[in-house]
Amino acid sequence: MTTPDDRLRTAAPDPERTAAAARAWHHIRALVLEEHDRRREVVDALGMSFIRIKALRRLASRPATLRALAADLTIDPPYTTVVVDDLARRGLVERSPHPDDRRAKIVSVTEAGRAAAAHADRILGEPPAPLLALDPADVAELDRILALLRAGG
Repeated sequence: MTTPDDRLRTAAPDPERTAAAARAWHHIRALVLEEHDRRREVVDALGMSFIRIKALRRLASRPATLRALAADLTIDPPYTTVVVDDLARRGLVERSPHPDDRRAKIVSVTEAGRAAAAHADRILGEPPAPLLALDPADVAELDRILALLRAGG
């Protein structure tokens, strides 16, 4: 039995709809990654590379093994070790024995690491001026649409 969702997935894409979606995606990427990219600001504030900041923020959300962290960051396991070693030298993370696998270590943030991750989150989470200048109803509609997209539908 074919459902309406199945028909949507198998139907040929509407060229106008695809073009409009491509334009919207272009604008989102340009806004976030080009015009209001806060990565340089957070790198300068914390004095470390963005991949280290990304690892620190990920670990602040929950501890992980090196293997899981590498997968989450989509980086090679040996490079993950380099990143974690540097964060550990800075006193931002620590390794502890894995409770179920004596070959693995769990990496977690220290209090200093949690504070640094929070600082990064504040910088990265600051809305750009054009977004703050929008009418509140437009912001609410944009928020609704983006939440829908993030939810997968």
